[in-house]
Amino acid sequence: MDDKDFEILRLVQSNARLTADTIGHEIGLSPPAVQKRLKRLRETGVIENEIAVLSPAKVGRELTVIVQVMLERESRLHLDSFKRKMKVAPGVQQCYYTTGEADFILVVIVEDVKAYEAFTQEFFFDESNVSKFTSSIVMDRVKVSLDTL
Repeated sequence: MDDKDFEILRLVQSNARLTADTIGHEIGLSPPAVQKRLKRLRETGVIENEIAVLSPAKVGRELTVIVQVMLERESRLHLDSFKRKMKVAPGVQQCYYTTGEADFILVVIVEDVKAYEAFTQEFFFDESNVSKFTSSIVMDRVKVSLDTL
């Protein structure tokens, strides 16, 4: 990867809908050169996915909760089991396996407190390997981004 690739990545990271013409004009490359580079960045996995960032409130998901989860047992089998459950759990926007006090940090987006209560019942209270979890309610979305560069 060179400086032009990084410039392309910075631009598409903030707006994946930019055209090759617009990107090329911004960084001084022809549109075909930009398209070729984007294709290579996608094929090599540098660009993992291109997504739409939704407004939670406009799709009826008013409550964002940051959750620290501690497991009772941390064998590979137990960790993998929890990871699999979180990958398909509705409302889990992000899940991180972490060091420190918590084994996992989750970002959960749900309709309201009742929906979060149901989520905790299903994935924490009914899960024998969850020893403790701590919830923090998000008061304001100050910055939401997956920017890497």
